[in-house]
Amino acid sequence: MQTTMTAKTASQLNSRLKWRSIYRSRWFYLMMAPGLLYYLLFHYLPMIGILVAFQDFNLMKGVWGSEWVGFDNFKIIFNNPDFYKIMKNTLVISVYRILFNMLPDVLLALMLNEIRSQWFKRFVQTVTYGPYFLSWVIVYGLTFSFLAPGSGLITGLVRDMGWGDLNLMADQDFFRSLLIITDLWKNTGFGAIIYLAALASINHELYEAAVVDGASRWRQLWHITLPGIREVFILLLILRVGNILDAGFDQVYIYLNATVYEVGDIIDTWVFRNLLEKLDFTLTAATGVFKSVIALILVLTANKIAKKAGGSGIW
Repeated sequence: MQTTMTAKTASQLNSRLKWRSIYRSRWFYLMMAPGLLYYLLFHYLPMIGILVAFQDFNLMKGVWGSEWVGFDNFKIIFNNPDFYKIMKNTLVISVYRILFNMLPDVLLALMLNEIRSQWFKRFVQTVTYGPYFLSWVIVYGLTFSFLAPGSGLITGLVRDMGWGDLNLMADQDFFRSLLIITDLWKNTGFGAIIYLAALASINHELYEAAVVDGASRWRQLWHITLPGIREVFILLLILRVGNILDAGFDQVYIYLNATVYEVGDIIDTWVFRNLLEKLDFTLTAATGVFKSVIALILVLTANKIAKKAGGSGIW
């Protein structure tokens, strides 16, 4: 009996301490409330829309009145003759982005980190970071001014040199390269800033000790700098792998034209056309659920592999 009363008293005491702790931190919870409310309203409540993926959705009947069809919408997607083509295009473009757009961010950050002149370093950062603030519409306009058939700066120069007429904007062999090059120009500066922040967190005493031991700049780079940004690189790689089915809708949609559908049509552009032209909400929702499930599996897998490779992963 005494043991029972003691356990009950301890439970009540813990409860009181917990509420006192909450009360003491009430202003912190109050400041946190708007953020929690935002995520509740705009991230969690809209998840009710997932039900549309399993319904024959009728706009007049709404989510709760539409007929339940199970996995029929997913069968329609997988049986579509264009599905495997757009899946291949999405994966190829995304893998190209990972392979060719991550290393330039690291290289630019490493080069900026080695610059000793502060004014020159700030100038280079400003020049490389500036394109990030341009929309893809403006970037496409710049690209068109250079590569427009007949009137573009580069195409006109090639024609005047007697090397023939170019139409690179409609060239299937060049389209994916065009996406990667323009994405590289636009986003490399922003990616480098993330790695520069990681470089700034490295303890400078490590470099001083390396200098005392006679290590060259290359040795310092290999044994101190690169290990110092490894965790950030792995984190960004995991996030990119998780978003591998998001091949950059805004860029691809703006650059896409009928002549390059074969190599440039991705999942998001295909879904957008179905939604815009056919008002097919069910296929759109089903495709979103499919992408989310694949992204979750990829993130979990990449995180597990990163931990086994010696990294800390995301969690």
